[in-house]
Amino acid sequence: MPTLDDLRRVIRRIEGARPRRPAPESVESTLGGEVLETEAGAVLAVHHELPLTDAYGPVSLREVTEIPPATLRLLAPAIEEPVDPRGLLFLDTETTGLAGGTGTYAFLVGLARIDGERLRLTQLFMRDLDEEPALIAALAPLLEGATGLVSFNGSGFDLPLLETRFILQRRRWPAALPHVDLMRPARRVWGDWLEDCRLGTLEARVLRVVRERDVPGYAIPSLYFQFLRRRTAGPLRDVLAHNRHDILALVGLLGWLARAVDGRGALSAEEQAGVGRLWERTDVERACVCYEAALTAGLDGPFAHAVRLRLARWEKRRARWAVARTLWEAATTTAVFDPRPWEELAKFHEHRARDLPTARAVVIRALDLAAATSDRHGRSSANPVAARVVEAFAHRLARLERRLAT
Repeated sequence: MPTLDDLRRVIRRIEGARPRRPAPESVESTLGGEVLETEAGAVLAVHHELPLTDAYGPVSLREVTEIPPATLRLLAPAIEEPVDPRGLLFLDTETTGLAGGTGTYAFLVGLARIDGERLRLTQLFMRDLDEEPALIAALAPLLEGATGLVSFNGSGFDLPLLETRFILQRRRWPAALPHVDLMRPARRVWGDWLEDCRLGTLEARVLRVVRERDVPGYAIPSLYFQFLRRRTAGPLRDVLAHNRHDILALVGLLGWLARAVDGRGALSAEEQAGVGRLWERTDVERACVCYEAALTAGLDGPFAHAVRLRLARWEKRRARWAVARTLWEAATTTAVFDPRPWEELAKFHEHRARDLPTARAVVIRALDLAAATSDRHGRSSANPVAARVVEAFAHRLARLERRLAT
């Protein structure tokens, strides 16, 4: 019967014949970063550099360095003082969840800034949750040296989350730093005709950049928790690549918007209309020029109808009645009944042109169309909006007939 020493010798021979399992790669070598030492500890920093001569989609990276301060104020009306575009910091975070609050960590913060003739992209990554003080310590001087922040929905998520993390680490958040949240102008430009205004959608539809391999955003928190449990950093390469693409999309989108606002580059009819909505808040004349260009370029369907009504509203305010009347008449030819142009035409003929018979004919035609619409979709009494419309037109008709009788 073999003794214990015999068994040990057999085990040693087996282990000697079996190839040794290589030691797992460190997180730093897997992700290609370096350990950055701060006064609050160590955090992983991954660096990338791109020359400003490179482009992201149709936009050269250099274009963001040449954006006039007035254009930045148009994209972010809250900005009061001129902002140097070369000092902008493009920011995007990856977090442990979307719920927010003190339990949500920003385990990866990506930042890009202009450094001479290059775009320097830095990603600060927490190898464990206890590295948050070091990440905040590494992030603070970058924020202090910036002239402004650029994000996408940063006002609603990234910045409040980072501010919370700064407060928990007893650090002051730079609340006065100018902020350009590109989601707001994006919704004005593309919100009416794109299926959504997510950054990925704009990247594909506007910048014409399609990511060959991309991890979906909803999967990123689970990949990080998996890393914390198993310490396998390989899947995180895709997470860092996703974050880098988001940051570069911010750079490209800001350059695209600046080019469109300044009248450079070819725009589709829908984009002309969207840029017009962007100009409405500060320069009505330029907004109307964009709307006219969109209609001339062949804008059709419900988008053209909405643009005609917006343009007619501004022409009315500027007392350009002939142009406004032409737009209202064009807006009454849509397949779907819209009472707004009919009401405007009735008021124009009654009060401006003093043509009561024509005003009466317009109201009668509007009532007929409203009745036909109600018959197709249910009686007016079942539709409060349609009932109010019919009541308003009937009241106007009664007044016109009384005036005509006298």
